[in-house]
Amino acid sequence: MEFRRINGLPPYVFATINGLKAAARSQGRDIVDFGFGNPDLPSPDLAVEKLAEAAHNPKNHRYSASRGLPNLRLAMATRYKKVFNVDLDPDTEVVTTIGAKEGLTHLMWVLLGPGDTAIVPSPSYPIHLAGPGFAGAQVITVPMVDPGASTNDPGDDFFDGLLAAWEKTPVKPRVIICSFPHNPTSASVDLAFMERLVNFALERDVIICHDFAYADLGFDGYQPPSILQVPRAKECCVELYTLTKSFSMAGWRVGFMVGNAEIVAALTKLKSYLDYGTFQPVQIAAIVAMNEASDYPDLLREVYQVRRDALVGGLNRIGWPVATPKGSMFIWAPIPEPYAEMSSLEFSTFLITEAEVATSPGVGFGDGGDHHVRFALIENELRTQQAIRNLKRALPKLN
Repeated sequence: MEFRRINGLPPYVFATINGLKAAARSQGRDIVDFGFGNPDLPSPDLAVEKLAEAAHNPKNHRYSASRGLPNLRLAMATRYKKVFNVDLDPDTEVVTTIGAKEGLTHLMWVLLGPGDTAIVPSPSYPIHLAGPGFAGAQVITVPMVDPGASTNDPGDDFFDGLLAAWEKTPVKPRVIICSFPHNPTSASVDLAFMERLVNFALERDVIICHDFAYADLGFDGYQPPSILQVPRAKECCVELYTLTKSFSMAGWRVGFMVGNAEIVAALTKLKSYLDYGTFQPVQIAAIVAMNEASDYPDLLREVYQVRRDALVGGLNRIGWPVATPKGSMFIWAPIPEPYAEMSSLEFSTFLITEAEVATSPGVGFGDGGDHHVRFALIENELRTQQAIRNLKRALPKLN
């Protein structure tokens, strides 16, 4: 039987790792799990309490609005003004999405079709590679160079590849998908890079879709820039923001697409046919989270930075050199030289079976990731120290 939209999808290698984890745990083995970027920290208490209160009101059990409650869109606009000094019209430049993945996938439906092309970094978050394909378009990949291996700024490497890809492509892309801080490599850029990217898009009549999932996870004083901080960015750019990492509200599925009013209107129209929005008590609780717990991302950032330091320091100490990321909740680790003959799936499998440590194989993020594994910062310091001891024992070839 043929299933048209999914026939071209590569095997989901993360399922292999999940199966190995489950099998090991069924045998009573204690797996330290850095594999899935699923935040373990609690959502704000205020939001949880408001959710419970709102859920007891039968009026909130009815269909909601697919574009999001007016006060939720206003809260999003208020946050952008406070954090990024970006003015957004909540009525025309903000639409609520059921998480960033839903927003990006359906955005591709309104921007792309068969015969179109989109530029996407490689490696990249899987939906960035698959989303254009669901719309019938072709993907052109641009290497996202490992920040720990390159002597250049990550933005310079990506921009050089972007220029080369544009010149070589006979069908000029309609969309460029990017995400900084980047998943999985954690590559981070400054506002000057965003200015170059916006100018590139304006000159070539292309749309930039910036997935800003790690907007609030910059370390050591680094503040990830919003692309909408660039003058004229709204002429050609939209940005996806989510409460998943910023407020540790992953399962709530509250995201936003903001920016160009024409594109926001197009996505809003499509969504009016597809859904009735997130459960209304969740939207109400999200308003409370942004308005009354607006500093919560600062607390989360401190926790992730401590975890980053523990993991990076431990890996380097046992002879596995990794770079210290400026942002995101991931460590992008090259497979150590003594084990470089393994593929990333083989190496991730080895780490589960021999070290009881789970990571994500880099090949799951596209062919450009196959010499790396990704650690997610979802284990506390004590568990991280346990993992480092296990890795030291299981990887005797490290210096």
